[in-house]
Amino acid sequence: MTVIDIHTHMFGNSWLDMLKKHGSPDYGADRMADNRDYLIEKGAPACAFEVEAFDYDRRIAAMDASGIDLAIVSLTSPSVFWGGEEISVETARLANDEMAGGQTAYPDRIRYFASIPWQYPDRALAELDRAVEAGAVGVMALANVVGKHLIDPMFEPIWAELNRRKMPVLVHPTAPFGAKEAEFGIERILMPAAGFMFDTTLAIARMVIDGFFDRYQDVRIIASHGGGYLPYVAGRIDMFFAAETLVERKIKERPETYLENIYYDSIVYNPGALDLCLELAGPQNVMFGTDFPMPADIPKLYSLIDRLPADQQTAIKSGNAMSMFGL
Repeated sequence: MTVIDIHTHMFGNSWLDMLKKHGSPDYGADRMADNRDYLIEKGAPACAFEVEAFDYDRRIAAMDASGIDLAIVSLTSPSVFWGGEEISVETARLANDEMAGGQTAYPDRIRYFASIPWQYPDRALAELDRAVEAGAVGVMALANVVGKHLIDPMFEPIWAELNRRKMPVLVHPTAPFGAKEAEFGIERILMPAAGFMFDTTLAIARMVIDGFFDRYQDVRIIASHGGGYLPYVAGRIDMFFAAETLVERKIKERPETYLENIYYDSIVYNPGALDLCLELAGPQNVMFGTDFPMPADIPKLYSLIDRLPADQQTAIKSGNAMSMFGL
């Protein structure tokens, strides 16, 4: 059975060079006590720089070992949101060019989500045009852009263009609102394991309640990591929406209706969690992902899908992605 991984990451050597030169004071790179190189975020190690995030030959070997036929790669947090306008724009260009190079080298194995400098909308639109011309099949958006919600008015020109293009957009978490500087120890576990899920949940829920999906009906939003907590709290959001009497309602349908019609990856590690996601959106709106080379248990992710009926397995592992990305 064909397997397409729609949530998997590449940093790239050009991106790393720009980070080392221009990421200070918030970002940098350093070797830690375990003799591994890490992204440093506000003085603390955020994630390890695995070789498969920089070398496409090694990436393909890892895909072969995991039975993955095609990967749609993307940057991850902190994307290109640092260094000021010119640095952010140049870093996006370099990152996209390196991913386009990976696609050219392995046209049957690699596709990519474009990175754009969201905080500079005019420049973001120019880079979107350039990246799509070079082969990008979607766009990466962090769930908050340097502390701004995705429904911030400054992003409206970008969303309007993505809507016109009917573009897939992977909404990926970063440090959530309220998070302070990362710390060694327990926060190294809880930030990506729990805090990231909150960031996605809040971002998508805000989009729903604000009427985003009524304004932009053709953007195809993919909520990372099974939508964070959304499948678990969809009914609760509905209840509070129905009970609200002080805040203007911007949507006519109940919130869960919108959540039923967006897309989710399958990166959850509990069968009940995947079942909730499938119950909310249906197998036609869920796609396989791994998060590799971030910490991932790919055999476990396969096992959650392989217990499903054969038609659902096919849809999740490849069919839905083929349809969405025109593969």
